Amino acid sequence: MGDQKRPLQPGEAAPGFALAAANFDGTVSFADLRGRPFLIGFFRGLHCPFCRRQLEQLAAVQPTLHAAGVETVAVINTPAERARLYFRHRPTPIVLLCDPDCRTHRAYGVPHAEFLPDGSREQPEWPYLTTMAQFQAARINPTGELPEPLHPMEGNTILNAKDHFELTEADHAMFANHATQLVGHFLVNADGTIGWTRIEALDGPNSLSVFPTTAEIIAAADNLGH
Repeated sequence: MGDQKRPLQPGEAAPGFALAAANFDGTVSFADLRGRPFLIGFFRGLHCPFCRRQLEQLAAVQPTLHAAGVETVAVINTPAERARLYFRHRPTPIVLLCDPDCRTHRAYGVPHAEFLPDGSREQPEWPYLTTMAQFQAARINPTGELPEPLHPMEGNTILNAKDHFELTEADHAMFANHATQLVGHFLVNADGTIGWTRIEALDGPNSLSVFPTTAEIIAAADNLGH
């Protein structure tokens, strides 16, 4: 797994952060949220159609979490200027933050896959180390929108076309630098400790873009502090 840290687990302290907001001016820090529980999701950039769909799901569950006293936060791997342009026409009730360098993803231990060189004798250790062959064999259809399970990159292309989503130069740059970033969801207790962790595709690349359901998120929030 190289120098990557393991995903934070329940009981561990959540790291601090201060990130630019995408859906309003200014920044939001961990200190702004501390003192009440919050759900925080770390996503790939806007170039990922599955992540965009998960953001819509979080927006739909936000009122339920808000009623339970839980804030909803999402961190996307997109520059703030690009994200603000996109969300100006797509208002969302969640606190949407930008981390184009994935530094907070790293701080919370959300993995990113690295490819072993061809001919390497090192053993793959998904999701940290993978072979191109292992990744190329992946087939996904997590939302049921694809005609059949397809390679993740092919699925991205089809859904972006369906959404009429055109990647900008900023989107292409994020994809080039962070294409193998995984997604992680964490519930943070009011005292700043992790209460629940869910990391994408830990069992292999065929589970890429399978994210927690609304029911799973609500159940986890109900168990906070118990």
